[in-house]
Amino acid sequence: MNAEPQSQPSLTGVDRLIHEPSRSVILAVLSAVKSADFLYLQRETGLTKGNLTVHLSKLEAAGFITIEKTYRGKLPLTLCSLTEQGKLAFEEYRQQLRKFVNGGNGNQ
Repeated sequence: MNAEPQSQPSLTGVDRLIHEPSRSVILAVLSAVKSADFLYLQRETGLTKGNLTVHLSKLEAAGFITIEKTYRGKLPLTLCSLTEQGKLAFEEYRQQLRKFVNGGNGNQ
């Protein structure tokens, strides 16, 4: 038997900005909604205000999310949403993970 060695899938090509667990959770939450306010994101991710702020800033700087600061009545409101670039990057990241988990065969 002369079997060709099959290449194992690797995670070396994944976007490291997205691969950080807190940021991947933020993007997962935002991919399921049109937009989310800061307190909702904090509750869903379990992050502290400071940590969430830092991660949101990094995602915004990369062009993956938009952050809109507004008011609801007299209360400040921070709304976050995925950009088209963010949607595409997160979907590509998910496909890379799926391929890795499935051993490179691409089946879902």
